[in-house]
Amino acid sequence: MMMTIRKYCTSLPEYEVKSTGIRPNHDGTFQLRKSVEIQGNEKAEYDCFVHHRNFKSIIIKLGQTTESLSAETPAAGRERAGESSDSSVTGSLEKVIQNEKHSLYYIYTALSKPVDLPGIYQFTAMGLLDDRQIDYYNSEEQKKIPKQTWMKEKMHEDYWEKGTQSRKSKEQWFNVNVDILMKRMRHNESDLHVLQWRHGCEVEQQGDEVKFSKGISEYGYDGDNFLSFDDKESQWVAPVDAALPTKRKWDNVPILNQYTKGYLEKECVDWLNKFREYGDKELRHGSPLAVHVFAKRSIKDRSKLKLTCMATGFYPRDVTLGIRKSRTFLSEDETESTGIRPNHDGSYQMRKSVETQEDEKTNYDCFVSHRTLKETIIVTWDGKYSPVTI
Repeated sequence: MMMTIRKYCTSLPEYEVKSTGIRPNHDGTFQLRKSVEIQGNEKAEYDCFVHHRNFKSIIIKLGQTTESLSAETPAAGRERAGESSDSSVTGSLEKVIQNEKHSLYYIYTALSKPVDLPGIYQFTAMGLLDDRQIDYYNSEEQKKIPKQTWMKEKMHEDYWEKGTQSRKSKEQWFNVNVDILMKRMRHNESDLHVLQWRHGCEVEQQGDEVKFSKGISEYGYDGDNFLSFDDKESQWVAPVDAALPTKRKWDNVPILNQYTKGYLEKECVDWLNKFREYGDKELRHGSPLAVHVFAKRSIKDRSKLKLTCMATGFYPRDVTLGIRKSRTFLSEDETESTGIRPNHDGSYQMRKSVETQEDEKTNYDCFVSHRTLKETIIVTWDGKYSPVTI
């Protein structure tokens, strides 16, 4: 059996989750509980993913029960002690519509003075789509450039020309305002100070429906929160006294706040959807998801082998990956996980490992499920391994 708690369709790492382990029931069946502490306003972001050989995968949102699932969802089969199931373990996973979270953010960073370090500029700006960098600008080249192939191919030259002019204008604005803040806070000009601005939006998608989730426009000074926009109330929030003059000035210009709200809720979402359409096509038509199972002698204990299951090239980032022993999922405390990590091309990879005795002949396999797959991928370890080289 495999059970995970997921946030935004991504399995939580093992160290964040408490598990009871598999325990017997009075009738010969078994039970397993996993738990995690969350904030009360996060309820809609979590679900529970369960897979067992007796039924198709079940995904239940927080507050939902198996009784509230549609009649098409198979009832959980029971596997009593000493009994096994004839159900196939290689069938495709049940198609369950899940909420996806996507984001588009722009981050601007200005230093109060130049720094003589490679790769560090007095002003930088970048766009991030789902945490992937899509464009970049710095005060030395002073040109907005694409950081993804599809951005270069899909966005016309006038987009980059207008973007360059916009970034140059913002660079001048930041240079003026970082100086204003230093004087307002009576900071020494010989010290280095940093002014940052992050603004953008997040959406939630269920099936083909995309809904605005939240918008953020916030400023930070020397690493601390300085000023942020309350999208619901259409006003600025000043967490420090030094930000109050700016809050009063901007709130006294209603059209500015109306524009900010409109950008976050509409224009930003439109750009996010357009970029996702372009980027998703490239990623989905790129290299297919690949699964590898390999082993090498353990560095910690040379009498054992370290068996690794690796899935790479998948997008979006949510994936279910497990190591099975004789078709039974190993518990999380028996395996090590790298967590989901980015690849250079915008796709993702994940590895899980387990240590096993060299002479153990038990069948191990790697189980991978992803929304882009028509059916589950199960790759069996061939029993071979590579020695550790020094």
